[in-house]
Amino acid sequence: MTLSPALLLSLFAAAAPALAQTAVPLPAPLSNASPAGPPGSSAAACPRIDVPYTQFQLANGLNVILHEDHTVPLVAVDLWFRVGSAREKPGRTGLAHLFEHILFEGSSHVKPGEFDKLLEGVGGDNNGSTNNDRTNYYEVLPANALDLALFLESDRMGFLLDVLSPARVDQQRDVVKNERRERIENQPYGMASIRIEEEIFPAGHPYHSPVIGSMEDLTAATHDDVAAFFRSFYSPANASVVVSGDFQTEDARRKIETWFSDVAAGPRPPVLAAAPAVLAAEKRVTLEDRVQLPRLYMAWITPAQFHPGDEALDLLSSVLASGKNSRLYKRLVYDLQIAQDVSAVQDSRALASMFLIAVTAREGHTLTEIERVVQEELDRVKREPPSARELERALNQYEAGFYRALERNRDKADLMNAYDMEAGRPDYFNEDLARHRALDGRDVQSIARRQLPNDARVVLSVVPTGKTALAASRPKGGSR
Repeated sequence: MTLSPALLLSLFAAAAPALAQTAVPLPAPLSNASPAGPPGSSAAACPRIDVPYTQFQLANGLNVILHEDHTVPLVAVDLWFRVGSAREKPGRTGLAHLFEHILFEGSSHVKPGEFDKLLEGVGGDNNGSTNNDRTNYYEVLPANALDLALFLESDRMGFLLDVLSPARVDQQRDVVKNERRERIENQPYGMASIRIEEEIFPAGHPYHSPVIGSMEDLTAATHDDVAAFFRSFYSPANASVVVSGDFQTEDARRKIETWFSDVAAGPRPPVLAAAPAVLAAEKRVTLEDRVQLPRLYMAWITPAQFHPGDEALDLLSSVLASGKNSRLYKRLVYDLQIAQDVSAVQDSRALASMFLIAVTAREGHTLTEIERVVQEELDRVKREPPSARELERALNQYEAGFYRALERNRDKADLMNAYDMEAGRPDYFNEDLARHRALDGRDVQSIARRQLPNDARVVLSVVPTGKTALAASRPKGGSR
């Protein structure tokens, strides 16, 4: 079912209520139900997170998840297509990210430029993002404008190809190329992430190519290539929509059926699989860049999202580099004062994850100095587990971020889509917390020993052009 943009604008022009004085929403409702962790764990004293939902599937295969939250008069519509850069073919990279742009440029019943105009007219907000595993589009708007978001999403899902001309593809192709130049090629250290993924995931692995694609592939993609990619992946059978916020479930269900039922089902791609990525040896790479200070990156292949060990690496990243009391920050930045900054992250993904440490050296110091200290701290965490105090601080940091995500319907909806896709349940909140709360220091020590070997990793040195002597050289002796 479709309506003209002019009629829709008249329907929703006055929909946005006055929100300036609205209080900041609290976290999701809690109840004192069963604990979210094993008996005897710290989770036993924690209240259970209650995120009630209704889930159903339309005849065309669209997965629908509805979560009522009447805290504020807003609603978030969060749509996931199960397609990211991992689905792209060699020689045609960057198409998933290209569509992140194309889908905002009008569809059969929405003229170019009117997608944002219609949403802004009711006080709404929208955006999208692409990663290796999925493409996401969302709207946050007043609750009484829900029809508008559903119309816009259904129209570009079902009727985009009607207006996808070669000229429109070329226009957005140029936009993406400029984005790559601005955010990667002309950004300090911008090429580091691309080089790390190329080194850590072998050619042919779904994660080998960058999400944004290569200039050569973006140039080579034809209109037919782009249209075929859309037909393969942007259909209800390969999509999931979460609506979270101030609505009545039965009313929202009727609206979704009204707007999406006439969209053709399309194909449901097979589950993506890949041979396990394995590093057989340490790789040392030096990249010259237009930067003032050298930066060290150390990367390992680690367990996929929600697989055993993924949660322990979350906490290890905090122990090492989150906050001024973390091990690497304290030694490198505060005590020795040889580094400007330090970070660590477990970059969790569906097929395989990556644990990454990054340190920027201070003026006058080399990356060999930096690596020596990083290696000492890695060796120390492998010899002896983090203290109870360190683990408590890491868990507190994780939980604080977790609960902050529950304050907004947009973030909560996105989590529900992620849980449904990767864990098989949209309400996996308690289990996600429980797997972190159940850890002790020995678990973190064990995962460091197993997943962060010294002889199977990528060590990338980004140095100022012409100053390769600042790169990290292989340490002599020590733990290998």
